[in-house]
Amino acid sequence: MLPGPVADLNAFVPARDFELSQRFYLDLGFTRLWGNSDIAQFQAGDFRFLLQRFYVPAHAENFMMSLAVDDADVWWQHIQEQDLQRKYGLGMAKAPAVQPWGLRVLYLSDPSGILWHITDNRT
Repeated sequence: MLPGPVADLNAFVPARDFELSQRFYLDLGFTRLWGNSDIAQFQAGDFRFLLQRFYVPAHAENFMMSLAVDDADVWWQHIQEQDLQRKYGLGMAKAPAVQPWGLRVLYLSDPSGILWHITDNRT
């Protein structure tokens, strides 16, 4: 049991190239709420994360984020229209597909190798 109410929760997402990663998240559709030369907060809907000027390859290569959306196909279409894979040299950009555990997942890596699971419940 928590000792009291929680106001917010943010993951600290590493960025190899902080400026490039910021542009990527803006192109993906996130809103930049605030930032300085070392950290920036991004938002999608009511949810946020902190992008930081910090990069350790082993950490970034094993870091994943999950974003649940109403329709992963809409996100995939946006990713394709923005040509994010080519524009940012992304290692992973896979169209939504139903996974063995029942969710449809769109896999997308960011410029630092962070793997995003963009999921929906449509089957």
